Amino acid sequence: MDVIYISELKADANLGVYTWEKSLPQTVEISLELAIPNRQVGASDNLSDTIDYAAVTQRIRKELSERRFELLEALAEFIAQMLLNDFGSPWAKVNVAKIGMIRNAKRVGVIIERRKS
Repeated sequence: MDVIYISELKADANLGVYTWEKSLPQTVEISLELAIPNRQVGASDNLSDTIDYAAVTQRIRKELSERRFELLEALAEFIAQMLLNDFGSPWAKVNVAKIGMIRNAKRVGVIIERRKS
């Protein structure tokens, strides 16, 4: 399996369950691994045979600025389903973390893995 990865992408998200979290967007850190749907991209050298990671990051930032999530789990699930359904990846691993939310911890987050059914 060939995999594209995006590491430590920062994006603002409307996220949280507590009142103080809901007042302003929070910066989250997102790392992704997604399977390339076409193994021939190495030979073809054609962008249409792979997933455009610039389009993925642009879409994630756009969606997170327009939507609201209570939990990191829901945000991660949304991104995973977008990668599978809208970008055609057969498999995706999504790591989403809040930065500096817990004292003495750099990040707190979730990691999910999904396959196209």
